[in-house]
Amino acid sequence: MEKPTHELSIGEILSLTFNLYLSEFLQFFLPFLVAGIIMGLSTYAIISSFPLPTEPSPTAPYEEIFAWLVDFFSTVIVIGVLSGLVSWIVGTTTTGVVIKYASDKIEKGEASLGVSFSFVISLLPSLLIAQLVAGILIFIGLLLFVIVGIILAIMFLLIIPTIVIERKGAFDSLGRSRRLVSHRWLKTFALLLIVGIIVMIVSGVASVLVVPFNSIHPIIGPLITNIISAFVGPIYPITIIYLYYAMVAREIPPPPPPPTL
Repeated sequence: MEKPTHELSIGEILSLTFNLYLSEFLQFFLPFLVAGIIMGLSTYAIISSFPLPTEPSPTAPYEEIFAWLVDFFSTVIVIGVLSGLVSWIVGTTTTGVVIKYASDKIEKGEASLGVSFSFVISLLPSLLIAQLVAGILIFIGLLLFVIVGIILAIMFLLIIPTIVIERKGAFDSLGRSRRLVSHRWLKTFALLLIVGIIVMIVSGVASVLVVPFNSIHPIIGPLITNIISAFVGPIYPITIIYLYYAMVAREIPPPPPPPTL
């Protein structure tokens, strides 16, 4: 694998992504497998710790129904916040590890999951803050107007590579990511759309396949879904790292023309 020296097309990025993934399948699959197991177990533990209140009968007095609604929405909010917190930390760490591993493999020809994990842990505060700020801005953008949210999602797509590779700070990474994808909004959106469709198809198939297992134990279904999803999980960060290198290569000025005789 060689570091791209020119701007890559969508086809080239996807081709390089799958070539790298297949050549290092186990190393890329393992972080997402571990993350999927952690998130599956965490989700089960959170839901078990905060069971939803029993729904009152339709003839129950107004006060009882109101109290149930308060308890119900309070529990849902707690479950959502705790699940989101786990997903935020585990997801950011996993994506960072895969991006670091892929970057080392591309630039140096060799990489280590242990080294990548230790490196990402040292940068985790910056990664989490950047992801949090970007997530809030994207959420606000989606509330205001869907297209605004999509534009912001594209704008902040490369914050993790800029932190991991360039060692940018949390807030500097936001501006750096925006500059890298500038004038390539449509290309970046198309690439994201293709990757998103692949991931959604696999996740949808996984959800259907686990239906028979849900009756065995509540934790079986989410675990199997996360394990199946782990097979396509690395596609996104590897795609992002190749997009990053393609955008960086675009910044390199062309060589001067040969001197005229």
